[in-house]
Amino acid sequence: MPAAVVVLGTGAAWAGLATVAPAWTAFVLAALAVPLIAADLRHRRLPDVLTLPAYPLFVGVAPDPAKALAAAAVFGGAHLAVHLLAPHAMGAGDVKLAGALGAALGSAGWLALPVAVVLAALITAVLAATRRWPDGVPHGRGLLAAAITLVLIRPG
Repeated sequence: MPAAVVVLGTGAAWAGLATVAPAWTAFVLAALAVPLIAADLRHRRLPDVLTLPAYPLFVGVAPDPAKALAAAAVFGGAHLAVHLLAPHAMGAGDVKLAGALGAALGSAGWLALPVAVVLAALITAVLAATRRWPDGVPHGRGLLAAAITLVLIRPG
């Protein structure tokens, strides 16, 4: 993915989010979503260089850092359980991303966690239905889209 596309996509996402919900969590999500989705599509990987620094970023911008850490543990732990039970169904990058996104979702409320699981699964199912994926459907896009949506609408 050319750097210019990533920069322009990130800038457009930030500008759009700034008009809807000027929350730091949404800005950080937008900044990370563009390169993560690009990497997931092109290389079928969610690089640690982007997922791991997201933990302190999301906890740092959270109104309640303790809640963000707890939500990261719950959301990441649920995805880790799936990965351990069915490693072919979910990659380790998805698990690391899920933990970081759990911290972001914590700022939207506890209801955002189960809703994000369902919404991300639906998005991934739509992707599976629209194209043949020989190596499995990448789940990172579904996770990111669900997290951004829920951080913006804050279900509770």
